[in-house]
Amino acid sequence: MAQMRRNAEIECCEEHVIHTDAVACAYNAMPGDEITSAAADFFKAFSDKTRLRILCALLTKELCVCDIAALLGMSQSAISHQLRFLKQARLVKSRKNGKTVYYALCDDHIQTILAQGIAHVQEG
Repeated sequence: MAQMRRNAEIECCEEHVIHTDAVACAYNAMPGDEITSAAADFFKAFSDKTRLRILCALLTKELCVCDIAALLGMSQSAISHQLRFLKQARLVKSRKNGKTVYYALCDDHIQTILAQGIAHVQEG
């Protein structure tokens, strides 16, 4: 246990020196508060296992709520709730065909983010 704690510790500088050029460069490259707040909300959508599974299900083909509910073994109500969250976060879009509403990923960015996130975790 002590070994785990030691590995988890953050190493700190031994002397307190601020590298003003590096700090200024990082400051100028940082997006503003409005953008970082929006990005934090965007990434929250990926932090829920059910929402992540829905996004993965939509990687290959658009699906309706019934399809996703059957795939994940959940109620249509629970899936609809998560899809509403994902739609508000602009991760999924919907298309109505008669009485059926189909959902798909909004764009290729979402597919790329999912693929890179999953690859990162699999590399361990």
